[in-house]
Amino acid sequence: MRGKKILIGVMTFLVILTGIFLVYVNDYYKAEEEALVALESNEAVHVTGEDPIQVLPAEEGDKEVGIIFYPGGKVEEEAYGLLMQQLAEQGYSVFLVDMPFNLAVFDIQAAEEIMANNPEISKWYLAGHSLGGSMAAIFASKEVEELAGLILLASYSTADLSASNLPVLSLYGSEDAVIDVAKLEEYRPMLPEDHIEKVIEGGNHAQFGNYGEQEGDGEALISAEEQQQITVEAITQFIESY
Repeated sequence: MRGKKILIGVMTFLVILTGIFLVYVNDYYKAEEEALVALESNEAVHVTGEDPIQVLPAEEGDKEVGIIFYPGGKVEEEAYGLLMQQLAEQGYSVFLVDMPFNLAVFDIQAAEEIMANNPEISKWYLAGHSLGGSMAAIFASKEVEELAGLILLASYSTADLSASNLPVLSLYGSEDAVIDVAKLEEYRPMLPEDHIEKVIEGGNHAQFGNYGEQEGDGEALISAEEQQQITVEAITQFIESY
C-alpha cells in the first residue's frame, strides 16, 4: 500500500512538473508583423523551408558564406526575419533555426545537420542572440574546425574558446538591462584574446529582433531598424575581414 502511495505521489509530481514546464514554454515572445513580412521572397531574397528557414540572396552573391542563426530564449525564430533578410541582401546564405520550445538548449547541435546538408557552402559563421548565442558558443567549442567565425548578439560564452583561433564578434546594446553584465565581464576571458567587441550605443536587448519589448529590458535610445542596421554592418565587416 505504501509503495502504491509513493508511486501515485511521484506520478502526481511529474504531472505538475510537466504542467509548469508547458506553461513556461508556451509563454514566449512572438514575431511582429514586419518580421513575418520580411520572411517572404522578393526581388532581393528567396525564402524557403521551415526548419531551418532559409533566406538566400536572389542574385549571385558571396554564396560560399553561410550564417546559421540560433534565436534567443523563448523568442519565436521568425522575430529575426528583418535581420536575416538584411544579411541575405549582403549576399550571404542565412539559415534561421526553429528551436524546440523556442529554447536553443534543446538543440545545441542544430548547426551540424545544416552544414552537412549544404556542402556547397565553404565558410560557415554561427550566430546567436542571448541564450542562442551562448548555445552557439558551446557548439563552436566542439566544432571549431568547421566554423569560420562566431557571432554573439547580447550574449557571452560559458565554453572556453580562449585557446582557439576562432574569430569572434560580440555585439550588445548600451541600454541592455537583460544581459547579466557581471557574467559578461566574468566570461569575457573565455573568448579569444583578439575577439572583437562592439557596444551599440543606444541599443537594448530586444531590438536585435522584432518581438516587442522584453521584460526587464532597458529603454532603447535608437530604433530597432537602426540597431539592426548597425548589427548588419558590423557582421559584414567582420566576415569580410577574414
